[in-house]
Amino acid sequence: MRTLLLTLLLTAFSTVQAKEVYATFTVFAKKSANLAFNYSGIVKEYNVDIMSEVKKGDVLATLVADDLIATNNASKVTLKYAKLDYERYKELLKKKLIDKAQLDKYAMAYEAIKAHIKLEETIYDKTILRAPFDGVISKRMIELGDVVSGQMLKTAFVIQSTHKRILVAEFDQKYTNDVKIGDAFIYHVDGDDREYKGKVFRIYPTVNEKTRKVSVQVAANDIKVGLFGDGVFITSDSADKE
Repeated sequence: MRTLLLTLLLTAFSTVQAKEVYATFTVFAKKSANLAFNYSGIVKEYNVDIMSEVKKGDVLATLVADDLIATNNASKVTLKYAKLDYERYKELLKKKLIDKAQLDKYAMAYEAIKAHIKLEETIYDKTILRAPFDGVISKRMIELGDVVSGQMLKTAFVIQSTHKRILVAEFDQKYTNDVKIGDAFIYHVDGDDREYKGKVFRIYPTVNEKTRKVSVQVAANDIKVGLFGDGVFITSDSADKE
């Protein structure tokens, strides 16, 4: 009986000590990126639009690259005959009809054209814009026929994580030592009557000099990016942080 009474008293004391810190927040995608071509050319096609869900590596858009393809095909023809020369002179060396220095010249020509083809393929790959991670396209900022420049990068698409969100919440600096990683955040999104609950997983190391507020990040899911809301942090170590 005494043990039960003590437990009830400690629970009541913990509840009294629990502190609620008010905060406002804005919703961001957990992962977001502005995608651009790292090459100059004309937009040939795009395969996605706003709200398209994509997987890492999916081709989003391509540039006109007929000249690069033609050059690469010509290089492959050159490689074919460079290899034949190399193989022919290897046989001559075996028969001791030439010295190794002569063979080395053909070996160097063969390896040089192989390296050149890899360079061409690397350049060609820059005319293809791929998704860097699984996500959803939130903006498309190119049209067919647009000219893009590798020197002046123009955003072609904005991609964001499909479901994962981050709430960047701000509260008064006087509560700097109260809010801890793992603290519960009870909040409402503007225009939504439902109550949500999350946990602090990151605290910014500095205070905003203009607003004198501290920022933290709270994990969330499936809330539209750009929305805002408010809530309270339950800061007591004894408070329920489920």
